[in-house]
Amino acid sequence: MTPRKTVHLIAGGRYHDIDFARLELLRFLAEHEHLRVTAASDYADTDAIDAADIVVTYTCGIIPNTGQIAALHAFLARGGRWFALHGTNSLLHLDGDKPVVCPPLPPAFRAMLGSQFMAHPAPGRIKVKNAAPDHPLVAGIETFFVEDENYLQDHDSGNIVLLETRFSGRTSLFERADWPDGTHQVMYLRDHAPGAVLYLTLGHARGRYDIRPLSETYPFVERGSWGHPVFDTLLRRGILWAARMGDFG
Repeated sequence: MTPRKTVHLIAGGRYHDIDFARLELLRFLAEHEHLRVTAASDYADTDAIDAADIVVTYTCGIIPNTGQIAALHAFLARGGRWFALHGTNSLLHLDGDKPVVCPPLPPAFRAMLGSQFMAHPAPGRIKVKNAAPDHPLVAGIETFFVEDENYLQDHDSGNIVLLETRFSGRTSLFERADWPDGTHQVMYLRDHAPGAVLYLTLGHARGRYDIRPLSETYPFVERGSWGHPVFDTLLRRGILWAARMGDFG
C-alpha cells in the first residue's frame, strides 16, 4: 500500500475565481487516494505547512509574512516539494485608473520561487514551446496553443526551464508597459535540495464577480488553460512530481 502523504493546498487572493481553481485542484489531487489534503486561503497555518509533505499554491497577491516564509523555507529544507501555480509570484497594487504596480516581493520569498510576475497582455492565444524535451515532466509535449494570460516575469538564475513562450509589445494596464522581444518561463523547476519548487504560470480563471472592488461585475467567464488536454497532463505530472511517484520519485 502506498504510504499516506499530506498536501497543504493554499488557494486565495483577488481577481480570480479561486473557488473554481480550488475545486479543480482538489479534483486532480483526489485521483490519488493516499494524498490527503488540508486547505487554506493564505499561508497563516504554519502548523499545516510544517506537517505537509507537499505544498500546492494558487494565489494572487497573497504574500507570506516573515514567520510564514521561515515555515516554507523549513519545509523545503526537509525535502518538501512545492507546486506553485499561476499568480503565486504576484503582488499587485491597483489605484483607480492608474497603471497596475507590482512592488518587489519579499527577497526570501522571491528567492524560493525564483521569479516575480510583472505584467501580462490581455488574455488571449499563447504559443508555448517545450524547452526541455528530455525532461520527464514535459517529455512528449509538442508546441501547443492555449487561451490564457501570458505571464511576463522577472526570473532569477538557477531555474531549470521546461516550457517557455515569447512576447514583445505593450501591456498598457501595467506600470512596466513596454516589453522587448524575449522569452518568458511558463514552467520551470527550482532546486532547494533536498526540496524543490515547480512553477507553472498557466491556469487563469475569473468569473463574473471576481473583479471587485474594481467593478461589481465582469463581462466574461474566463477559464484559461483549464480543461486543455496539455494543461491536464501538466497538472497530473506536477502532482506526481510533488508526490515523488512514477518517473518523478
